[in-house]
Amino acid sequence: MRALLLLVVSLAFVAGCGGGGDDTTTESVATSADGCTSVDAPAPRDPESLQAPTAALDASKTYTLTFDTSCGSFTVTLDPELAPKTTASLVALARAGYYDDTIFHRVVPGFVIQGGDPTQSGSGGPGYTTVDVPPSDAAYTKGVVAMAKSGVEAPGTAGSQFFVVTGDDAGLPPEYAIVGKVTEGMDTVQRINALGVADGPPSKPVVVTSVTVRES
Repeated sequence: MRALLLLVVSLAFVAGCGGGGDDTTTESVATSADGCTSVDAPAPRDPESLQAPTAALDASKTYTLTFDTSCGSFTVTLDPELAPKTTASLVALARAGYYDDTIFHRVVPGFVIQGGDPTQSGSGGPGYTTVDVPPSDAAYTKGVVAMAKSGVEAPGTAGSQFFVVTGDDAGLPPEYAIVGKVTEGMDTVQRINALGVADGPPSKPVVVTSVTVRES
């Protein structure tokens, strides 16, 4: 049932978005008992059509993305072997500031937290898609990071929207490109998860202030 919800709610990435607006998150008001700073959501950004990167990541290096959010930080170690095109896209988007001042627009408790859409509509994307078909035995377990897509898109299709699995096993079919796993800051992910009230926005805005790419 939850797999069906992800297919229905995660709309196709047909409208490009990105670009930097002048609107940023407001100053922190307070850090409440839930461990998250109270902030206003940034204004949605206008769509912008971007170009997909043409080069894969250096196979001899390890790439991580550190998401700084209003609930703390978490780090994703990417898996370029499993999703070469999509991981290269994520690194390019992060380096361009695409994810800065975006929100987690969908939080389903015990299932997933989903973000990566600067338009905040749930249907935005960078203006292009990549395809990295996951293996038939792909498992969407706690901490796995994968890409959202609609039910009409081919397996492995990805734009900019990503989700982090917060339950032990999301029970999803092998249709969503797996780009890596949370290797630090799972407590932050769980704080965001705890703000979920149904299948939609969290009880208060959770803002990604920046995403830092590191390679080693």
